[in-house]
Amino acid sequence: MKILITGGAGFIGSSLSEYLLKKTDAQVVVVDNYLTGRQQNLPESDRFRFIKADANDFDDIASIFQTFGFDYIFHYAAVVGVKRTLDNPVMVLDDLQGIRNVLTLSKNTGVKRVFYASSSEVYGEPVHLPQHEHTTPLNSRLPYAVVKNAGESFCRSYYQEYGLEYTIFRFFNTYGPKQSRDFVMSKFIDAALENKPITIFGDGQQTRTFCYIDDNMEATVNCLLQNKFINDVVNIGNDQELTVLELAEIIKEITHSKSEIVHLPPLADGDMTRRQPDIEKMQVLLNRPLISLEEGLKMIIESRQK
Repeated sequence: MKILITGGAGFIGSSLSEYLLKKTDAQVVVVDNYLTGRQQNLPESDRFRFIKADANDFDDIASIFQTFGFDYIFHYAAVVGVKRTLDNPVMVLDDLQGIRNVLTLSKNTGVKRVFYASSSEVYGEPVHLPQHEHTTPLNSRLPYAVVKNAGESFCRSYYQEYGLEYTIFRFFNTYGPKQSRDFVMSKFIDAALENKPITIFGDGQQTRTFCYIDDNMEATVNCLLQNKFINDVVNIGNDQELTVLELAEIIKEITHSKSEIVHLPPLADGDMTRRQPDIEKMQVLLNRPLISLEEGLKMIIESRQK
C-alpha cells in the first residue's frame, strides 16, 4: 500500500505518517513546503520518504504522483491558524489550486480514494448543535471556510464525473504534544507552565471542543483500513463543549499555575461563538470512549517537562 500525505510535516500530517508506519506496512510519502510544517516532526523509517514540494504547484507534484503510483492520498496541505488565515487571505485562496491538482492527478494515476482534510469552519455560526455532517449552512464569509467548502465540492464533483472515491474529514480542534505553539491550547499550556499571563480574545465565553491527537489518528486510519464512510463526510473531534475561559482555568489548575488571565479585545472576525460536533460516525470508527481533556492535557504537560 502506497500512501501520500500532503502537508505531512505539520502537526496532524506528521502524526498520521507516524501512526501509519506503526500500524500498517504501508510505504508513506510526505510532501510539504514547510510553510508551517517542521522537519523535526518527520518520522524515520525505511518505508518513509519526504519530498519538499508545493501541492499548489502542479509541476512540482505531478512527477511525484507519476513516480510512485499511490493507492491513497491524504490531502492535508493548507494554510492554517486563525490569525495566519486572516492575515493572508489570498494565500488561503491559492489552496484551491492544490485541491484541484491533487484530485486531477489522483484520477489520472489510479488512486483508489482521496481523504480530504476539511474543517469545522465550514459550519460557520451554528444553526443548531451538535453540528451534523449533513447540515452545512455555508454562512461563513472567511476565505478559509470558503476554500474548505469548495474543496468538499471538488471531491463530490470528481466522484460524480470521474468515479474518484473520497472521504471528507471535518476536523474540529485537535491538540497534542507536537502541535505548533501558536494555537490556543499550546499557548495556554506554555504560558501556564511559565506563570505568564494567559491571554484570551474577548470575554472567553466562545465555546470549543478539543480532540486529542490519538483519537484523531485512530479514527481516520480506521476509516481507511475498514473501508468505512466512502464518499461521505465525517466529523473528527470531541463533543465535550467548554468555554475558552474554562479551558484556561482547567489548564491553570492542572499545572498549579499562578498565571493571570488577561482579556484582549475580541477578534474582528473569525472567532465563532460555538463549536460542537455530532460524533456518531467517529464513535463507529473508534468503538471506544474518547480521551478526556484532563488526560490529554496531562500527556502534553508531561511531554513539555521532559
